Amino acid sequence: MSGSLLLASSMILVLVVALPAVFHLTRYLGAKSDNIRKNEVYEGGVRKTIGDPSDLFNVKFFLVGIIFLIFDVEVLFMFPWAVNLRELGFFGVAEMVVFVGLLLGGLIYVYKSRILKWI
Repeated sequence: MSGSLLLASSMILVLVVALPAVFHLTRYLGAKSDNIRKNEVYEGGVRKTIGDPSDLFNVKFFLVGIIFLIFDVEVLFMFPWAVNLRELGFFGVAEMVVFVGLLLGGLIYVYKSRILKWI
């Protein structure tokens, strides 16, 4: 048996034995809390997730998430652009100026329409 195969099999064996053992130890050694507030359901700022379906739900939680995704995906487009900037030349810089301008316009629209204002 080669050394690397022996090392890999021993690491897998340690993981298979050690991980469940650690999880069981945390159950017995960890702190226990029977606090009602700690065990209460809390999802995304909404305290009551179980109840009458006709209760009103604030849509601003979803708006914040969607706006975050829109402006976060911007980074996915900017990183490859920055890596290939020398090959793209002036045309690549002009494209990114237009792209950032569109995103800035969207950000100004979000700010002016007060979408993120909670009260």
